[in-house]
Amino acid sequence: MFPTWDSDLFQLIHQAHKPWLDQPMVIISGKLTWIPLYAYLIYRLCKEFKSQVWKTILYLISTIIFADQVSSSIFKPLFKRLRPCHVEAFQSWIHLPDGCGGLYGFCSSHSANAFAVAIGFFLITRNKPFGLLLLIWATLIAYSRIYLGAHYPLDVIIGAIVGGLGAWTLFKAYTKLTKKS
Repeated sequence: MFPTWDSDLFQLIHQAHKPWLDQPMVIISGKLTWIPLYAYLIYRLCKEFKSQVWKTILYLISTIIFADQVSSSIFKPLFKRLRPCHVEAFQSWIHLPDGCGGLYGFCSSHSANAFAVAIGFFLITRNKPFGLLLLIWATLIAYSRIYLGAHYPLDVIIGAIVGGLGAWTLFKAYTKLTKKS
């Protein structure tokens, strides 16, 4: 069901690992690593939107919940694609600096959530330089998931699309709701 280029590209990326990159990739992929960034984003929203900040924060929380639920509660049980670290044929060469994780990996929740934040924040603020930095940040998180053996490239690409489309769709609803109030 999944294209062979996806497994081939995973193997190419994954086998090019460098020991000195293992720990930085584990840190990049860590959920708690980014709390200071999230606090900074909330600070920026508070400065820009003042008394209406709760609407923007509610929108961003909604995008994350949407992306996470679509990836974890719909896609993973529906497609049941094993994470690369659970594929028997890869066991002789796969390198897992952060362990393996859950059984299914399609699509990447890390990627979906990071792209939901990046696209959602950009749509609200329209700050192009900062939006570009957030896209680079989200791409780095997505790449780290491949590097760590948790996902195939297609897992993170579809995760990015789920997060981006979710942010855009919810932004349309957000703009309609905020125009009425």
